[in-house]
Amino acid sequence: MILHNPVNRLLRKNISVGQIAGYAVANLVGLAILLTALQFYRDTTAAENASDDSFISRDYMIVSKHVSDINTLQGKTSGFTGEEIAELKNKPWVKSVGEFTPSRFHVNGAIDFAGRGMSTHLFFESIPDEFFDVKPQGWGYDPSDSTAIVPIVISRDYLALYNFGFAASRGMPQLSEQVVGSVPLRLSLSGNGKRVYRTGEIVGFSSRLNTIAVPEAFMKWANAEFGDESEPAAVSRLIIETDEPGNPEIAKYFEENGIEVSGEKLNQGRAAYFLSIVSAVVIAIGLVICALAFFILMLSISLLLQKNKEKIHDLLMLGYTPRQVGGYYYRLVALLNGSILVAAVIVALVASHLWKGLFDSLGMATTGCGVTIIAGAALMAVVTSVNVLAIHRNVKRNFYNS
Repeated sequence: MILHNPVNRLLRKNISVGQIAGYAVANLVGLAILLTALQFYRDTTAAENASDDSFISRDYMIVSKHVSDINTLQGKTSGFTGEEIAELKNKPWVKSVGEFTPSRFHVNGAIDFAGRGMSTHLFFESIPDEFFDVKPQGWGYDPSDSTAIVPIVISRDYLALYNFGFAASRGMPQLSEQVVGSVPLRLSLSGNGKRVYRTGEIVGFSSRLNTIAVPEAFMKWANAEFGDESEPAAVSRLIIETDEPGNPEIAKYFEENGIEVSGEKLNQGRAAYFLSIVSAVVIAIGLVICALAFFILMLSISLLLQKNKEKIHDLLMLGYTPRQVGGYYYRLVALLNGSILVAAVIVALVASHLWKGLFDSLGMATTGCGVTIIAGAALMAVVTSVNVLAIHRNVKRNFYNS
């Protein structure tokens, strides 16, 4: 034990319990704030990455050009030019940009369900596969096979509109995603004086894309076969992947260039960005408090060494090495920092447990506390090592050569 050694009993007499307690409390508060903020940041990050339905989901934005009154009166279509798309791709907050390719031909879809036949005009769009939030089986299309199924992904909002709007007002049955996916679509594709029939199948529902999406291979074939190629079609919509959600520069750029964001993605990004900033500020506060506590301990140890100057000098003259003389202080610092780490981890775990229930009620996933505990242990290991090195150098410099 620390106190059984006569050297330890000699050195402990001038220890200030108040100074040590002040360090312990300050360091505990700082480390607890730091670990709690780190765990909160990791949980919110896990929540936003786990589901595209999360209120802080933020990675993708679907944008279009503002439709002005002048364009409407002149019959012009608002779209992005090649130069504007290239400029967007070069922005530091943009990871990648995908273009929506619209169908330039007529599409009619018909189904038979529960003894009733329904048909309607449709539109198709396609985007690069990496921007989909669903990865349905059988996604793709072979234009050379006239019997190939056309896979379709639709927005979940469309199904909700049918079930709770159209079906409710017409006395028609509501449909689940499984039922909709099991009903084949008879597609009529026409244009350029041609007409063909294909079979379509809804293979997935997207929370990210507000459209009726088909594979790019199908869209390229159909546009070339039935589309109007007299003038190139403008890119009307883009999907942007960003790694800086809520960055004020994004909203500023969009406003200056007449760009609109579909839905509430920009506000959701701002919420995520705000949470990131708050977490960073709290972590910084915790680091500052830990740093101040560290200096409190160093000052206390320095004062303690000055008080014990004669005792330490005598011990060194008796043949004790600086390591042996400083051993008591090494163990004291290690015991203090270890106890503080355990207490701070407990505080972070309790706080995490409290907000985990709220996250669960919102359908948001959280993450484990392993990384937070490792980060706290690593920080305290560094602090303890610096403490021990400073004590050793102080003993050696001030007393070893005296």
